[in-house]
Amino acid sequence: MHNENRVSWRLGGPQGKGVDKSATLFAHACARQGMEVFCRREYHSNIMGRHSYFDVTLGSVPLSCHDEFPDVMVTFEAEAFCRHLNSIKAGGHMFHAGDEEERELAALGYLDARLRNDLEDQLQQAGLPATTAGMLELAHRRKIHLHAIPYRQMLSALADELGMPSRRVAPAINTLAVTVSATLLGISRESLSGAMERIFAGQEEVVEMNHRAIDIAHDHAQAHLDLPAIRLPEGQQETGKRLLLNATQSVALGKLAAGMGFQTYYPISPATDESTFLEAHNRVPLAGGETGGPLLLQVEDELAAINMASGAALTGARCATATSGPGFSLMTEGLGWAGMNEVPLVITLYQRGGPSTGLPTRTDQGDLQTALYGGHGEFPRMVLASGDVENAFYDAAQAFDYAERYQLPVIHLLDKVLTSTLQTVPVFDPSKLQIDRGMRFAPEAGEVKAAPRFGVTESGISPRPVLGQKGVHCWTTGVEHSEAGQVSEDPVVRERMMEKRARKLDMAAREIPTHEKLRIHGDEAADLTLLSWGSSSGAMLDALERLREQGTRTRAVQVRLLWPFPGAELEECLHSASPLVVLENDYSGQLNALLRQQTGR
Repeated sequence: MHNENRVSWRLGGPQGKGVDKSATLFAHACARQGMEVFCRREYHSNIMGRHSYFDVTLGSVPLSCHDEFPDVMVTFEAEAFCRHLNSIKAGGHMFHAGDEEERELAALGYLDARLRNDLEDQLQQAGLPATTAGMLELAHRRKIHLHAIPYRQMLSALADELGMPSRRVAPAINTLAVTVSATLLGISRESLSGAMERIFAGQEEVVEMNHRAIDIAHDHAQAHLDLPAIRLPEGQQETGKRLLLNATQSVALGKLAAGMGFQTYYPISPATDESTFLEAHNRVPLAGGETGGPLLLQVEDELAAINMASGAALTGARCATATSGPGFSLMTEGLGWAGMNEVPLVITLYQRGGPSTGLPTRTDQGDLQTALYGGHGEFPRMVLASGDVENAFYDAAQAFDYAERYQLPVIHLLDKVLTSTLQTVPVFDPSKLQIDRGMRFAPEAGEVKAAPRFGVTESGISPRPVLGQKGVHCWTTGVEHSEAGQVSEDPVVRERMMEKRARKLDMAAREIPTHEKLRIHGDEAADLTLLSWGSSSGAMLDALERLREQGTRTRAVQVRLLWPFPGAELEECLHSASPLVVLENDYSGQLNALLRQQTGR
């Protein structure tokens, strides 16, 4: 049975038929009623037809993870309930098309052969036919409450009322499905309508059609369902203003708040959503009352993306490029150039399943090693990872501070989970950002001279001139160079420059405060220690709460700064950790390997 502190809801259907937008409607309606919302979106890498689904988990307190097993499953086509039937909690609810003909599982063309065979075996053992009717009977035996919804009849009534052809009102089937299930849960018609008007703002005909769809579905639910069937978590009485957004939007807003001037990208899932969001919001209000924003440039390939961003960064602008695993692989030559020339550049890397094209729309944390070591030779870079939607905003802004303070590339790691996580978070506070533009070169008045761009210093950081700066000229080159940037193969110069660049990371490791490197949750004196990074931290925090409820003392450590690795700061936790459990979403245990390499544990 469901946990009264949280309720999980799932909508599934064919890709390209409005599942994403309709589930977002449900999430917004719940947020309007003061509930905490955590959403997970799963979809295929093709554009149309294959199955996609959207989870919405609701709670009375902030949530860190979705529920894998829904209390309520909502769909309007046979494939979805066949796919998800075994996931629904015993005693849960399933909404399905009551006016759909019985079909054999073999006729469901997009049902994967492995899954179909498993379901057919399950039905055979239960003495049931391998049909959709057999699946429904199996659900009934598992005491799942079945709700057969006459979608065709309701769409026909909608078309007649609006005087529209059937094909025009067909997309409203999603709104019907959402509304019927939302009414079962006690979500008000007003919350649904308000959320719908926001989502379809400016589309008057669509708004009118969906208003009537909400009315028809709400009236049907009131007349035919036992309401409310599941008690929703209590909404917060005084939540204040909140945001409902995902990590691509959070990162984009963080970059805007940090004053980013230029971003390049080549389209690739799931990173593209960030750049398209920035393109749609590239004029924002500034402190002086004016508006401004970054230049976004879609380029011909990933090598052009990183090289253009590096070139723009040399002019003094805050610059970034955003990509995913395959694109980052192509960027590594340009990354090395940025490392050699100490370019303050941010690379936002959204991980997905690999290798090669891999799983373009599925999640993975397999890019940690390539973020740490990608590119030939040795040069300093920093790697930080966001663990949730809220911190992605502040991390995106801080990545620019690190890049300019230490004059090096900074790789900001996220993953597909965070891009697909729609979550309620407090309104971001830009006043918490401390903009650090780093050390700049200032020539004496009236002088025109070569700047020692790569001057050897104790910290490894040299005063940085920018291209076009009056009275200054300097060299940049892809080969080893002198302090002035001129080509050199002198072995003594090479050794000095390698050591100079390396000292930056030593300085960063010394002066970055511990709370920026890692975060400790739970019982700090506990022996049982969970260690994680990135989006896996959400599941870790969820497990931490469950262990606390069971009376198990546990502490959870989220590593935020992965390079330079905070081994010294972890020492106390590692010394007393018994046992130490590393949680990560990759095959080979890349964080575990890094931990062993850097600490011996």
